Amino acid sequence: MTSSDPRPAAPGPLTVGAVCFTVLAWASAFVSIRSAGAAYSPGALALGRLLAGSVVLVALVLIRREGLPPRGAWRGILISGVVWFGGYMVALNWGERLVDAGTAALLVNVGPILMALLAARLLGEGLPPRLLAGMLVSFAGAVVVGLSMSSGSGDVGGSTGELVGGVVLCLLAAVAYAVGVVSQKPALSYGSPLQVTAFACLIGTAVCLPFSGQLVSEASRAPVSATLNMVYLGVVPTALAFTTWTYALARTPAGKMGATTYAVPAIVVLLSWLFLDEVPGWLTLLGGALCLAGVAVSRSRARARAAVREPEIVPGPERQESADC
Repeated sequence: MTSSDPRPAAPGPLTVGAVCFTVLAWASAFVSIRSAGAAYSPGALALGRLLAGSVVLVALVLIRREGLPPRGAWRGILISGVVWFGGYMVALNWGERLVDAGTAALLVNVGPILMALLAARLLGEGLPPRLLAGMLVSFAGAVVVGLSMSSGSGDVGGSTGELVGGVVLCLLAAVAYAVGVVSQKPALSYGSPLQVTAFACLIGTAVCLPFSGQLVSEASRAPVSATLNMVYLGVVPTALAFTTWTYALARTPAGKMGATTYAVPAIVVLLSWLFLDEVPGWLTLLGGALCLAGVAVSRSRARARAAVREPEIVPGPERQESADC
């Protein structure tokens, strides 16, 4: 009888590639939201994004002939569709109108911590020391990035009440993010990543249908660049990146996947540097480095310790005694 390795298997290249694509696409969304948000209100932008994403996802489902998800997947699909695809996008779009981008990024990065805690409580996932340490390092980096960006952007004015409202909306977005991911995880035991993503996106679109009038009105006078950015948000960060996210989530603990998204603020800094000519300060670069370092720690494996614990082949009762120790 062969001994089983208690360590979780390392993620394969497809899983790693899916995670990398998701993080890059979600980071690029911040640049596109900034552009499209100048012409579209929060609800209209969310609906337009979800409509574009739904078209692509439904086409993929039809091409692959995957059909409807099994009954067991629908609870998670409904929750993630309403809370994450619908509520998160509207809350984040709205919150970023009331607080600056740095503060919004800092507040939303509470999500992975909530995600790990919810996954431990509801899904029985563990909280290994490396994951906790990595999350703390990454959260510290997110705080540094948020503070550095906040101190350098004073273009978001507003009363104290508006600022408090923006903080509350961003925190709601963080909660929706965590709840959406944790609810998706069990659904992936029944449905495929494409099924879970496509039907959650359709549900989110239905939730945002009350904003149809605003979308039609604003689209008629919005610049082409804003509309193209809205379509990009639907096709790449929503349809494609949410599918690669669910693919990786089906093969990775939810807490560890959440910790990976701490790389997003660091990549946003780089993209803003490249495409918006926003040269980051040394404090921003330091925060980005901390975010990436925390992700590396959270996804590392205790190889040295595992090597020491590798059982030695001993015949007869002695092997059983060594295993009992």
